[in-house]
Amino acid sequence: MTHKLLLLALALVMGMVMADDVLQLGDADFDQKVGSHDTVLVMFYAPWCGHCKRIKPEFEKASTVLKSNDPPVILAKVDCTEDGKDTCGRFGVSGYPTLKIFKDGDMSSDYNGPREANGIVKFMKSQVGPASKELTSVEVAEAFLAAPEVSVVYFGGESKVKDAFLRAAESLRESVRFGHSVEAAIDEKFGHNDVVVLFRPKHLENKFEPSSVVYEGGVEKNAIETFVKKNYHGLVGHRTSDNAQDFRNPVVVGYYNVDYTKNQKGTNYWRNRILKVAKNYGDLTFAVSNKDDFQHELNEYGMDFVSGDKPVICAKSSKGQKFIMKDEFSMESLDTFLTQLSGGELEPYLKSEPVPQQDGPVTVAVGKNFDEVITNSEKDVLVEFYAPWCGHCKKLAPTFDELGEKMADENVAIVKMDATANDVPGDYNVRGFPTLFWKPKGGVPVPYNGGREVDDFVKFIAKEASGELKGWDRKGKAKKTEL
Repeated sequence: MTHKLLLLALALVMGMVMADDVLQLGDADFDQKVGSHDTVLVMFYAPWCGHCKRIKPEFEKASTVLKSNDPPVILAKVDCTEDGKDTCGRFGVSGYPTLKIFKDGDMSSDYNGPREANGIVKFMKSQVGPASKELTSVEVAEAFLAAPEVSVVYFGGESKVKDAFLRAAESLRESVRFGHSVEAAIDEKFGHNDVVVLFRPKHLENKFEPSSVVYEGGVEKNAIETFVKKNYHGLVGHRTSDNAQDFRNPVVVGYYNVDYTKNQKGTNYWRNRILKVAKNYGDLTFAVSNKDDFQHELNEYGMDFVSGDKPVICAKSSKGQKFIMKDEFSMESLDTFLTQLSGGELEPYLKSEPVPQQDGPVTVAVGKNFDEVITNSEKDVLVEFYAPWCGHCKKLAPTFDELGEKMADENVAIVKMDATANDVPGDYNVRGFPTLFWKPKGGVPVPYNGGREVDDFVKFIAKEASGELKGWDRKGKAKKTEL
């Protein structure tokens, strides 16, 4: 019992230490404490905010690591509902959490980086010190390259290549780790001179691609940047929530229990099998992702749960169409799938509710009838993308019904679609609910950002309709009807 109590006490102490690494600031001490550090990342929050509660433990973990960085980065937080109200107002905080970077006491920039611990650490490390680390000895260089990250290194003395390298490092410092040799012994040890070399971390090395890649271009900064971006993730990259945006369509992803911390051998067992096939399909981007971290993506492919150890293979075309490998994973089945994918032989997966009967003033679109109801419609279309749980959508519903009744005799369709249960084409950028688009007959969709009352919609439609409405003139005034 005593042993358990000691462990509990130790755990509580450790938790307190971790939490204490984040400075709690208020109006009285904000300027003084922020000004006493070179670089501070400040989170402005409200205790009741759900997003703030989710980022809090990640912020604390990152703070513990960054406090020991060389140079150190301090993480702090300000409660905008209590003793930090004036400070939050001073920096224009209007939503929670808001994160800002301060340097030498002054607000430097908004923080737009990752929201989980490892991503925060990597992003903030890039904000301090030089963009490229000086490698002052063979031992320093070896330690630098032993890190579990991609590293890009310049070997050699002063040259035009080095100048371009340093400019590229400054440009990519937020996402790439750079170092440069300042000792001839380092160049001799690694066998490089006046060149840039990209090194893959040990855990991602494999027999299907070189563990390091030498830059063979010119002395232009942009050319070095292109080289780094092209080779950074290799043939099959480790795709995480932090770097998912790096993997552009067309992309093929293997979802399984990817875990380089606890199960490196098992992770690479399956990755190597994907690599062996991927090397023959140079036009596609390949990645592996942890199936639990990307369950939201698997949901978009109609999979609520993925069982077993084998990868589930999903793909997106350059147009964003989704494809699923239906056969159980093997190198042979993957090769067949990729051949069919490249040849345009596969039917894309479409998330869709059943096509409904249309019996109301507002037409209901689903994934399966989207082209019929909207894309290829012989009418102009005003479409609302909604979520069933959205309060603003529920408030808009009766207005939309009334608008549908008013447009019943016009060559205009009033349409709604549940964007949580159906795939939305890429032409419609739905980031919140409700989102409305105007799709003129035979034209391209444009966002609707006008008023949300019936009269606002009528005036907009009267002005923008392909043909003048029967019931309203171009200014939205009702036409007189003869008795």
